[in-house]
Amino acid sequence: MKIPKFISIVICIVIINIISCKNNSFESLLKSAENGDAEAQYRVALHYYNGNKVKKDYNKYLEWIQKSANQGYSKAQGCLGYDYSHGICVPINYSKAVEWYQKAANQGEAGAQYNLANCYRKGRGVEQDYIKAVEWLYKAANQGFAPAQANLGDFYKDGIGVEQDDYKAVSWYQKAADQGEASAQRLLGLYYCSGGKGVEQDYNKAVEWLQKAANQGDAKAQNSLGYSYEFGRGVERDYNKAVEWYQKAANQDDEIAQCNLGWCYENGIGVQQDYRKAVEWYQKAADQNYARAQYSLGFCYERGNGVEKDYNKAIELYQKSANQGHEAAKLALEFVLKLKNVTTY
Repeated sequence: MKIPKFISIVICIVIINIISCKNNSFESLLKSAENGDAEAQYRVALHYYNGNKVKKDYNKYLEWIQKSANQGYSKAQGCLGYDYSHGICVPINYSKAVEWYQKAANQGEAGAQYNLANCYRKGRGVEQDYIKAVEWLYKAANQGFAPAQANLGDFYKDGIGVEQDDYKAVSWYQKAADQGEASAQRLLGLYYCSGGKGVEQDYNKAVEWLQKAANQGDAKAQNSLGYSYEFGRGVERDYNKAVEWYQKAANQDDEIAQCNLGWCYENGIGVQQDYRKAVEWYQKAADQNYARAQYSLGFCYERGNGVEKDYNKAIELYQKSANQGHEAAKLALEFVLKLKNVTTY
């Protein structure tokens, strides 16, 4: 269908006006920034960083974010702290990161409070201090900042800077999980899976939360969900789905999932038995120093499953696993050493 000429002209005028308005909008923002408006300076900085309406220019980004931060604009201060912490447009400098996080945190910027807490937790730019880390996490968490709520759950779960308390851990994980924080959803799911620690055991709820986290790409949640399908916990047993979720997690280099996937290939669970693929996945996990994978790979070398039989290689792998306290590897190591002595006598 042919568009009438006058309609084409109208459409062109509208498009030109839209482009003009966008350009005028940035020009107006830039003028405000040049006149000393701190928020405008912050927004101009982001335009240059993202290449939005202007060509990307990290030098100009840094120039404008610095001007805004120097005027006390908390969002800019938090950004500058993050830049120094991660080496974005500036060399990594944890002391300067803390300085800028502190300025923004003192103004109530939740993200900066959270990042400052992490500096205290890891001892970056400041002396390690778990008590101060908890203090700043509380400030951010009480503003509803989900990552801080999840971290506070971690602190209560592990007793870091606070007395260990599973009930409080679950409470904070719940707050963060309700906001869609994947790590909190996973850990809440694991609490429901184990039970007796902060919540009653409930496999259905465990799967519900693990599924939410897994759908967001959380590798550990994907592995745990695979485990739920393999053993029918909270869901009907489904080996195909177990393998599907193990695969997703393994593709993200989760060593436990890689080992679980290797186990599935070794034993034909949800897939056709394939010793070579089993060895492939065990190897990936073993390379990450995962003791169970080292043991399983050692077993493959001992039996010649998927690889040429090699007692020396089996001993090497069993030894690595045994050094990490894997009991089955200790027994296997003792057995293969005796077997090797007999066969070489």
